[in-house]
Amino acid sequence: MVEAFVLGGFPRSDNARHAMRDLDNGAVGFLEAYRTVFFEELLVVGAQVGLGYRLVADPVLSWHDMFRPFAEAWRNVAVDGLQRFFDNNFFYRVPVFRDKPDPARWVLPSRAKLLAPRLPKGHGLRVLVPGPVTFAKLSKNEAGIGAEGLAEEIARILAEEARKALEAGAAGFEVAEPWLGDPDATKEDAKLVAELFNKYFAPLAGTKILSVYYHPPSPEAMQELAEAKADYVAISYADAPSKALKALAKACPQGLALGVINARSIYPDPLEKTRQAIQEVEKTCKPEKLVLTTTAPLDLIPFTEALEKLKILAKHSDTLQ
Repeated sequence: MVEAFVLGGFPRSDNARHAMRDLDNGAVGFLEAYRTVFFEELLVVGAQVGLGYRLVADPVLSWHDMFRPFAEAWRNVAVDGLQRFFDNNFFYRVPVFRDKPDPARWVLPSRAKLLAPRLPKGHGLRVLVPGPVTFAKLSKNEAGIGAEGLAEEIARILAEEARKALEAGAAGFEVAEPWLGDPDATKEDAKLVAELFNKYFAPLAGTKILSVYYHPPSPEAMQELAEAKADYVAISYADAPSKALKALAKACPQGLALGVINARSIYPDPLEKTRQAIQEVEKTCKPEKLVLTTTAPLDLIPFTEALEKLKILAKHSDTLQ
């Protein structure tokens, strides 16, 4: 059996989507809406446990996007208009930094307290942390500090979020840096990602994942990412196999999470393609640990298809040795 886990969050079902829309419109109260959403989060957690995933992803169904919960919890930060999230049919509220961020409350510890105690022995909860460089790149910086300085301020707070979540029962965390899969990302961006990860996140306990998704990083970015002291560096493979192999030929992380299940497609992923991906990667680089994962979070496809992708990844993991 090859170990596997999924990246990021999950989509909402029609019921949960309607509940959140009614909450935004004032048609229902917070408790009524969140009761519906939390029930669905438990369903997704239970599906992961039932399929044998030992590291269970927090579904974060109550989050509108991965930045907004933190932007709304920090002083000196506001949210502005909608912006397209990379090349997806998905939009996020743009965070606006007017000064250095200062947390008024913490976001992740409550997620861990709600979900971690409900997991059976042998399974652990993984919380989702927006990558500080991606966070800074996709925000408006009116704070009077440079881009790198803002990313470091964000990293410092998010690392404290992760630490508090671990204390509250989480078994690990994923730092999501999809910016490094963007064509505009530079080697300097990747170097900053690795430096901030090593300074703020690597010293923490638990399983540590650094993920780049939607597209593979460039070979130059991969060279920097391989220096990150993460248990796993997750990259997309199925989106662009040849680009992923070029990146891995340049540098091979010690722990590699290979994105073989296409998270932006509703169609089934053939087992033979996953087998071939593993063979090609093992010819190209020799990671000490290799696990299978999705190419991105499953939140861009419908709820039913996302659960089906969970099953497909679990089946591939069980079948391949």
